[in-house]
Amino acid sequence: MTHVEGEIPAELVRDLVREQHPDLADRPVRLGARGWDNQLWRLGDDLAVRLPWATGSADALLRNEHAWLPMLAPRLPLPVPVPQRLGEPSERFPRPWLITTWVPGTPADRAPVTRTADAAATLATFLSALHRPAPSGAPTGRERGGPLADRADQFAGGVTAATERGLIDDPDAVRAVWHDAVTAPRWTGPALWIHADLHPANVLSADGTLCGVIDFGDVCAGDPAYDLAAGWLLLPDDTIDHFYAAYRPTPDAATMRRARGWAMARAIGGILIGDAGIHGRPGGKPSWGPPAHAALQRLIATIR
Repeated sequence: MTHVEGEIPAELVRDLVREQHPDLADRPVRLGARGWDNQLWRLGDDLAVRLPWATGSADALLRNEHAWLPMLAPRLPLPVPVPQRLGEPSERFPRPWLITTWVPGTPADRAPVTRTADAAATLATFLSALHRPAPSGAPTGRERGGPLADRADQFAGGVTAATERGLIDDPDAVRAVWHDAVTAPRWTGPALWIHADLHPANVLSADGTLCGVIDFGDVCAGDPAYDLAAGWLLLPDDTIDHFYAAYRPTPDAATMRRARGWAMARAIGGILIGDAGIHGRPGGKPSWGPPAHAALQRLIATIR
C-alpha cells in the first residue's frame, strides 16, 4: 500500500470548516491524532474533523463510513465516531473530509487492556451487535472478510519480509497457523456487517478496558472471522476462550480457525509497520509492533 504523508496545518482545518460549515466555525481546532489514512483534529469538545493525508484510498473510505455508519451506530454498545457532516473537495482542499462525533479514550496499541475479563466481554458484546446480516447493497470490502486464500500471496510476502529482517524466529510455525486457517471450511452463512479494520490502533481503552471503536472506513459485508481475529490482537494471554464464550452466536470451529489465520496476517502486518516506525520508514508506527509481536506468540502457542 502506497503511504505518503502530507502535513495538514490547523489553519487549513479552520478555513475548511468556516467555508463549508460556518455554524461550527467558532469552535477551537487542535490536533487529535495522525492515523494511517487520515489526520484527526478536535473540533471543540464533542466533534472531530478527519482529513485524508497519507493514502489514496482514504477518500473512498471516508465516503463509505459516511454512508453506512449512521445506520449501524444506534445498535452498537460502544461509542463510535458517528458522521455528522461531509466536507466536499474544493480548491482549498481537493479531497472529501468528514466531521464526526469525538470518541474519548486512548488507542489500545498505546494503552493495552488490563481488565481482561471485562475487555473480553465488551469486545464480544460489541461484535455480537455489529455482526448482523448486511443488505444486498452493502460494500464488499477490500479483500477483507472474504476467503483467506485471496490474500495468500500478500501473506507469503509479509512472512518473507519479516523473516529477512529478523523480526520472527519461527516462520514455519507462522505458516502452519495460516495453513490451518486456509484449509478450514469457508463461511457459508449470510454476509454479515463487519468492521474490517479492527486492530489495536482502532480500538480505544480507558481504565484498563475497552471504551470505543473508531475508523469504520472499511465497514463492509463479509465473514465475521475477520473481526473475530481482533480477540487475538487486543486481549492478553488466556483470554480468547472467554471472548468466544461471550460472543453470540457461539462461533463454530471453522470460524475460529479462520479467525486465527486472519489474526496471524494482521500480526505480521503490524510487526512490519512497527519495524518501519522504529527505523523511520514511511507509514511506520512504532506502537504497532508490541501488540503484534504478543499476538504472534499467542497464535504460535496454539500449534505447539
